[in-house]
Amino acid sequence: MLPLNPAKLPEMVRNARKLQSAGRLAEARALYGRLIEMAPERPDLYFQLAAVNWREGDEAAAVANLRKSDALKPADPLIRKVLADRLLAIGEGAEALEINAALIKVAPKDPGLRIDRAFMLQTLGEFEPAEQELWRAMKLNPLRGEPYRMLARNRKVKPRDPLIQQMKKALADPGLRPAARVEIEFAMAKAMEDTRQYDKVFRYLRPANEAMKKGYGYSVQQRWDEVEALIDSFRGFDFSAPPASDDGFAPIFVTGLPRSGTTLVERILASHSRVSAGGEMPFALRSAYVVTRQGAAAFKPMSEITPAELERIGASYEALVRKSVRFDRIVTDKAIQAHLVMGLLRQAIPGARFIVVRRDPRDGLYSIYKNMFVHGTHMYAYDLADLASYYASFLKILDFWREAMPGGFHEVQYEDLVADPEPQTRALIAAAGLDWEDGCLRSHESKGAVSTLSMQQVRQPIYRSSAEAWRRYEKELQPLVEALEREGCL
Repeated sequence: MLPLNPAKLPEMVRNARKLQSAGRLAEARALYGRLIEMAPERPDLYFQLAAVNWREGDEAAAVANLRKSDALKPADPLIRKVLADRLLAIGEGAEALEINAALIKVAPKDPGLRIDRAFMLQTLGEFEPAEQELWRAMKLNPLRGEPYRMLARNRKVKPRDPLIQQMKKALADPGLRPAARVEIEFAMAKAMEDTRQYDKVFRYLRPANEAMKKGYGYSVQQRWDEVEALIDSFRGFDFSAPPASDDGFAPIFVTGLPRSGTTLVERILASHSRVSAGGEMPFALRSAYVVTRQGAAAFKPMSEITPAELERIGASYEALVRKSVRFDRIVTDKAIQAHLVMGLLRQAIPGARFIVVRRDPRDGLYSIYKNMFVHGTHMYAYDLADLASYYASFLKILDFWREAMPGGFHEVQYEDLVADPEPQTRALIAAAGLDWEDGCLRSHESKGAVSTLSMQQVRQPIYRSSAEAWRRYEKELQPLVEALEREGCL
């Protein structure tokens, strides 16, 4: 390696940032490592390296480098905020709250810090103190959208709830920014549904979704191109015989569409004494695509994937998971996109099990439509026709795997699970290769963190009230029903 030239440091930093932005993470990581050798006193280098680590799935390295950055610049609120976010994500909620409390002490009038704290508390199941923080944030800035959405999402809004009047007041304010308006409209739709003012729900829900759809400009054809290309690449390979398994790494993939019940199913599995909950991890599809993807919608034929490449997929996935979750042998992964590559994952990870969660598409897709997701994710969610088409693509890849890999996955129908929990739960536990434990019927008592939109629901006993909720809006959801019929999904 050539000697390091300090004079080239600024140019090298710019190059590292370019590599990082372009997604060339291994190259960026290597260059940041060299830069740190040259300038070990610069906190920004550790901070950016931590960002690369996080995107690669090396969460332990990301936190370690954020700690180094924080030690070099302890007064920097951005470094401390990101460190707290990452600690929360890896299950270190107590330390994340401590860091957040210190930041609030320095900047007590910053509503964003109160919102951050509320999210941490909600994730940990501490809903009452989270609500107090959200009201404080709202008082500091009544035109921020997040407090309204977060308050409505994790409480049952009552008819005389002061939150409703606060939201109406904010929506009438000419200074309200468009992004905040969308968040409050989603919250108002939830409040109208909670208070049984069903005729007013779409008054807020429709414009909120239209704004999100316009902002993304998403075409569901991208999804169809991906699904068709995957099926083409897998067609002709014999997936029927499972690879020889062993007593080693044994992930349980819980997959399906959002709002279908995947979080509930994962909580049931994780209530077993031998199972650790991994939550929704991005590593399965990422590890598979690194080896197989050859373009935006082109994949290497399965027949050309070598045993060494399969081993590489499995080893990469296991390494990433072990860096993210503490577990013995069995871990759940609520990887909702894993259904795209189930056969490939089964060949690469012999001990893996697959659970697919299904739900009546009218209820499931309406539940997606009425929620706002993290920006840049689930971009198909804001248009009823897109939702129907996306669901059809889900059924197509599922039908392919059902034929190509008979008996390779267990299907859970959400409506059956909530209507008659015990036999469905017993079947689920058996499909996961586990012995029965009575505690699996008390999944709502589990204490683990939950960061999905279901963070409150899964802490309650299983209930049936969400079944056929779509019927309250048959007129408004008629375009969805018609689109599902056109797609052959009903």
